[in-house]
This record gives sequence, C-alpha cells and structure tokens, in this order.
Amino acid sequence: MAPIPLQRDTVQRPGTIRAGYAHGPRLASRTSLPGIPLAPSAARRFVRAALAEWTGLGVPAAVGFSDRLADDAVTVTNELVTNAVVHAGTTVDLVLRLEEEGDDEPTAALVLEVTDHHPARPVSGDEPEPGPEPGAAVAGELPDPAEYGRGLQLVATLADSWGITYRTGLKTVWARLPVDDWSAPPSPPDGEALRRGLRAAEILAPAARRTERDDAVWDSRGAPAFLAEASDLLAGQLDEDLVAAIAGQLLVPRLADWCAIWLETEGGGPAAEPRLARVWHSDETGTEPLRTALENTPPKLPAGAGSGPVPVPVPWPAPPADRPAEAGEAGEAGEASSPYPGGRDGAALAFRITAGGRALGTVLVGREGVAQVPEAVASLIEDFVRRLGLAVGAARAYTRQATISRILQRGLLPSKVAEIPGVTSALVYEPSDDGVVGGDFYDIFPCPGDRWCFVLGDVQGSGPEAAVVTGLARPWLRLLSREGFGVGEVLDRLNRLLLDDAMEAAEAAALMVAAAGGQQLHDGTQSRFLSLLYGEVVPLPDGGVRCTVASAGHPLPLLLRPDGSVRPAAEPQVLLGVVEDVAYESQTFGLAPGDTLLCVTDGVTERRSGPLMFDDGDGLARVLAGCAGLPAEATAERIRRAVHEFAEQPPDDDVALLVLHAE
Repeated sequence: MAPIPLQRDTVQRPGTIRAGYAHGPRLASRTSLPGIPLAPSAARRFVRAALAEWTGLGVPAAVGFSDRLADDAVTVTNELVTNAVVHAGTTVDLVLRLEEEGDDEPTAALVLEVTDHHPARPVSGDEPEPGPEPGAAVAGELPDPAEYGRGLQLVATLADSWGITYRTGLKTVWARLPVDDWSAPPSPPDGEALRRGLRAAEILAPAARRTERDDAVWDSRGAPAFLAEASDLLAGQLDEDLVAAIAGQLLVPRLADWCAIWLETEGGGPAAEPRLARVWHSDETGTEPLRTALENTPPKLPAGAGSGPVPVPVPWPAPPADRPAEAGEAGEAGEASSPYPGGRDGAALAFRITAGGRALGTVLVGREGVAQVPEAVASLIEDFVRRLGLAVGAARAYTRQATISRILQRGLLPSKVAEIPGVTSALVYEPSDDGVVGGDFYDIFPCPGDRWCFVLGDVQGSGPEAAVVTGLARPWLRLLSREGFGVGEVLDRLNRLLLDDAMEAAEAAALMVAAAGGQQLHDGTQSRFLSLLYGEVVPLPDGGVRCTVASAGHPLPLLLRPDGSVRPAAEPQVLLGVVEDVAYESQTFGLAPGDTLLCVTDGVTERRSGPLMFDDGDGLARVLAGCAGLPAEATAERIRRAVHEFAEQPPDDDVALLVLHAE
C-alpha cells in the first residue's frame, strides 16, 4: 500500500495537458453540494453519470474507462465528500476532470477535486506539521489507522497520487486515478439514468449566486419538475431538522436570497415559542448575521392565515439613505449589494407549515433589492411548503413511534442475564433500525433445583403487537419454568396460553399503544405466532453440563465440538400459537468442556444477499466450524461479523444470537 502523501500544494507535472486542449473540447464536470448527509450519495451518482456521458461522447481516453475505474472513482469521491461533510460541514464543490499526457505513449487519468470552505478544519489523516515543497516526494510508513481513520488509506490505495491544496478560504483534496484499461467501448449509457444522476446533484447543489434571477424558468414544466424532485428528497427523511435543512437549501438561491424555518415545539402548548430550526443565505457569510437578526423575532401570522403567502417586513432595517456605502457593499452602478442582512432592503413572505390541519411551523423567505416577490414564485413556494409540511409531519410520526419502541424495548428485555456455573455465555442483540420495536427477545434465568434456563424467541411481525406478545411470553416462560415443568411441558402450556382468550387482552393493549404512536395495526383478531428455542442447563459434578432443548419453529441450535465438527442439537417442531393439540418434545445432550452451543434467530439464517441467504448450503455451520477453540465472546463476534459482511446493505431484520461455551 502506498504511503499517504502530505503535500500542501498541487504538483504541476511537466508534459501534462488537460484532456481536450489538444484533441477537442475540455472534459470537466463540476457541481456543488450542501454539507448534509445526502451529499455523498448525490456525488456518487454525479460521478457515474459524468463518466457515462463522457463515454457516450466517444472521447478516445474515455474509451479506456472500465467498470473497475468507475467503481474506484465513485469510492474515492464518496470518501472525500464524506470527509468534507463530516469535518468541514460547508458547501462541497466537486470537480471531475480528464487529463491526458501527450508523450509517445499517451496516457490518461481522472482527477477528482473536492473543495470545502473551512480550511481551518484539517483533513482526517492530515498531519499538522508543514508539508514538503511542491513536487517533493514523501516517503514513510502509512499513518496508524486507529489515529487517522481508514478513509484516506483507501484513497491512497486506489489513487496514483493525491494531495491537499490550501487557498484563501478554501481547502481542496485531490486524487488522480490512472486510466490504464484500454478496453473496447462499453454499451451506450442509459440516458434516463444519466439524467437522474446529474439532476440529483444539481437539485442539491446551490446554484451560483447572481444579481438577477430568471423567474421565467418556473413555467409549466420547470415548476412541476422542481416540486417532484423536492418531494423525493424531503419524503425520504425521518428527522425534522434534516427536513428543514434540505428545504432551506432547495429554496435558496433558486427561489429566494434567504430563508428561515421555525418549527413548533410538539406538545409544547399555546405558550411555547417556536424554535428556529434552519437559516440559509445565498452567501455563506450572511447566514450567521441573518440568524442573529431572526432568532428572537419569530414571525407572528394572523390567526386566520392559511397556507398562502403573508407579506411581512424584512427582519432588519433598511440602511439610511445618507449612510455611505461600506467597502464591498456597492456594485458597479452604485447599487447596494452587500451579502449580509442590513445592506439591502427587499421583500419577505411568510408561509405557515401545516399537516393534517395542524400548524407545524413557519417558513420565511426573502429577496433582496426588490419591492415584491413575483406572484408565480410565491405560488410555487406555497406548493413547496405544503410538501414540507407533509415531510415534517411524517418525521414527527416516525419520532413518536421510535420513542415508544425504545421504551418498549427497554422494558421487554432483561436488565441482565444470569451467569451459569461452568458455562460462559455471550449475547448479540441488534434490532433492525426501522423505528419500531423488534420481535426478537432473549433471557437467561435461574430456576429451583440447580437449573438455569435460556430462551431465544421471535414473535411474528414487529411493532406494538409483537411487543405485547413478547411482554407476555417472557414472564410466562419464567413462571412455568420455576413451577418445575420440563422443557417440552413448558412449550405445551405456553402454546395453549398463546391460543387462549388471554391474547385478546394483548391485542387490545397493542391497539392502545399503536394509537399513541400512530402505527397502523392488522385486524385485532389475528393470531400471533411465536418461534422459540427454549432449554435448561444443569451443571454436572465431574465438569460440563447437561443441556435439554426444544425448538418450536425456530432455527435449530448448533453444537460445536473442539475438533470443529458441527451438528444440530434439536429437532424441528411446529410454531407456537398455531395449533392446539401439539406435544412438544425435547432433546438432551452433554456439553463437555470446550463444547459450544450456538442459538440464533432467523435474522441470522435468513440474512439475504441478492437471491442467496446466509444459511444456504449450511453457511452458518461452516462459519461456526471455524470458531473451534474460541471462547463465547469471540465466537459471538465472529458470527456477528460474518452476518454483516454477507451483504453490503445492513440487516433488515433483528439479529439475535446466544452462545453457550462449557469450560
């Protein structure tokens, strides 16, 4: 792996010319992106779309673009843009350029430049000491990843060279990727995908500031396209502050020179003051002064005001007519053009944010140097604010549901699990991050007669219904176990309880919980199925333990011997809560010192990567076989890591596993 260079200036290489200077028009694509979490995704799509466009033009150097080069360029872009968003937090400028070297054997390279507007924030992996002179080679070992992170290591590995350029108010991180795969031209690019990729970056990117705004673009085609794209961006967000941030950057500077968004405090009552959630100015230097002018003066709209525009005074006084213009404040014709509030008069409109008949906040937009906002633009902003209200309402509903889910989750799982003499245990529990309580649960608890019982279960579905069933099943299991029933008898009785009229109370409770959280439920008469792995452990005088288990519609437990052999430790049986006349049977075996028992839920075995599942071809058993000789914690971590690495996307189901290791 190449060492990370630390140069501070762009190295000018002799003999290098930019693509197109000798062979045709210059090939360079550029865009600007706001410093928000959506920026890396938009940057990736922009790079793929630009490369596809160049390939479609038939440029000789672009013929050498391979899938690997495109993937490397997207990966480097993602790392650099993410770094800029996280560590600088400003607007990010992205330039993708094709360079050719005009030697006897022409070569080409892609150059990526990512610029942020916060040069005081060092790049992660950038050491503070002064760098070498421009063009000087840098030798040395790769910095410690624990100290500097892994992102720039990846950039250093994929790029032929990379570096950092500091300019007044700017910091640019660049990377050069050689084009060395001179393969045949690929198939023509997908025009629709290209349009979506370029448009995704364009709609997120603040347009270049201009003195005059062309409002004619919001015709019958421009306005619907803007609203459709804006709806897509707003609808996918589940945090109201992020919704406000994206809304501000969509409004400015396309429709206004500045804007501010206030959100009402949910459940705060009529006396609660709205909070200033977002302020945005077309010039970054004007954002903080604008915030100062607005933070103590939320607009007061008339009680009867609907969703339409309400003209309001600009929130700062117009400059006195006899006040001389300050430096940088006058334009060519003497017209005031200061980028900060107070330098120009203008027009402002306020819009009420509503959803479901409830007021959720206020949007204030303004234009500088005009007497009024054009009627067509005001109408377009009104339509945009309606969509903003729907997005804020959806984000708040999600937040309420997620809060209820977290409270339920904490109450449904044991605060701690018991320690079994002669056995070490390890638990992994990762609920899916979908804002609702998961259906997986676990428990380890002592019972009379020198017995310890363990449980790993999975209720059908998720949300309040599953939570209530879990809240009943876990204490029922503890009660039945402590009454002295055998493993099979415990499942028999639990099955009857799940089919009993007692479940009507569970469904009624679930309906009340859902009403508080706003989640739709299925018909309250629906049966609640439960897969369960239940067992008991009894320590033996000569070492090891005797284990008895039963599986009801659950992935079978796997027994790992010290020699690496793996076998199922139970027989499959029907789910709980399906049919009444079931006699559940248990299997008993010994766990000798060094043996390991692995219990998982279907979030492990059914983890998908395309058409494949993690347990296809006994995949789980193969991974477990490689854990021979490992303690419980190490085994659990290896299984967890294998589950996550099986697919690029995070798991979409709860992941729970229990490891018991006899000592």
